[in-house]
Amino acid sequence: MLTSTRNPLVKQLRALGESAKDRKEQGLFLVEGTHALTEAIATAYPLSIVCCTEKWITANPDLYNHIKVSVDEIERLEIVSEDVLQAIATTKNPDGAIAAALLPSREVAQISTLGLALETIQDPGNIGAIIRSAVAVGIDGMLVSSDSVDLTNPKIIRATAGQWFRCPMQTSTNIADDIRKLQAQGVKAIATLANAKKTYWDYDFNQPTLILLGNEGNGLSQELIEIADESVSIPQSDRVESLNVAICAALLLYEAKRQRAVSQG
Repeated sequence: MLTSTRNPLVKQLRALGESAKDRKEQGLFLVEGTHALTEAIATAYPLSIVCCTEKWITANPDLYNHIKVSVDEIERLEIVSEDVLQAIATTKNPDGAIAAALLPSREVAQISTLGLALETIQDPGNIGAIIRSAVAVGIDGMLVSSDSVDLTNPKIIRATAGQWFRCPMQTSTNIADDIRKLQAQGVKAIATLANAKKTYWDYDFNQPTLILLGNEGNGLSQELIEIADESVSIPQSDRVESLNVAICAALLLYEAKRQRAVSQG
């Protein structure tokens, strides 16, 4: 059992939770908690290191045995003390298991029916909530601009309740160019704007669609507004200045799901 909080492994894993730079340098990111670890294993996501406590093993024997038989794919499996786990974790009350997973590949997200493009989203809770809605609706994939919060931020992964591993995502270094490539393939890009005359209820989501959502405070950039094929608004009371971007995403995604269910009828 690993009991020293000064062990190099502790420092290595703790750095993953603190810095996007360290995650990039190591090629790894943290997966914290039983729920997220279960989803990673269920989706066959590649894990490099798994740390767990004896108490966790007792409570999760089947999951632990599954990890043990996967030791050929996992480079390191460590039983650690509660203190060591706490030293690694980014949460105050970790539930007994933490893993390091390989950073996702840079393959282009294959979006042909329904997708999202997120520009300069800064709140990890918002991106986490958007991912949960995206998986629930069943989108093809999601583009996220590189100036958004890092997709492997531990807060994002926690906010997705494990669904992070079920959402095809790509960090885009030039989101405008990536949107244009999808448009060239027949996907319509729709911008969400407060002053758009057309509401999202009036848009035909039966056609291949990429929904564009912008920064929490400033909305979409002028560049993305100009390249969009159409703009839609979300009707709301004059007493409300704006809606949370994760709420906007859920509303549009579920309208798309509703329309498509009706058309398939």
